[in-house]
Amino acid sequence: MSIEQPQPQPQQSQNLNQLMLQQNSGSLSFNSNLSKEDEEMSRSALSTFRAKEEEIEKKKLEVREKVQAHLGRVEEETKRLALIREELEALADPMRKEVALVRKKIDSVNKELKPLGHTCQKKEREYKEALEAFNEKNKEKVQLITKLMELVSDSEKMRMKKLEELSKSVDSIH
Repeated sequence: MSIEQPQPQPQQSQNLNQLMLQQNSGSLSFNSNLSKEDEEMSRSALSTFRAKEEEIEKKKLEVREKVQAHLGRVEEETKRLALIREELEALADPMRKEVALVRKKIDSVNKELKPLGHTCQKKEREYKEALEAFNEKNKEKVQLITKLMELVSDSEKMRMKKLEELSKSVDSIH
């Protein structure tokens, strides 16, 4: 958007140029070198110039306000678009937050399960080793009991045999 600067009218432009030329050349003096008519034209040209400058400034302010208003609308639209994008993302997975929470809990439980699993495996190994030792000792005990029973049985047989022999011996004495 470009702002066009108003062009001075030809007569005013010529007067303005003469005034500037006189000021720049240093030939302007206060001994009424300028006639009343020239002064009047200079004032008129100056006031016209000021009026044009004010008009330009007003238009500049109007354009600035329009741009600011447009920027405000653009910001509002940007916010609305961001909200719409969030809603669209939520539509893709309406339970996304809940799913994320459950996944976090699952991860947390997995972290807790890992050491418990190691402890369980260790205890199972210890249990198997203890069970194996128990079974070995039990087997040894059964063998010893079997041997004891055999020895007791052999001992009883031997005693019975001795008793019979003694009984025959006592019977033979009679």
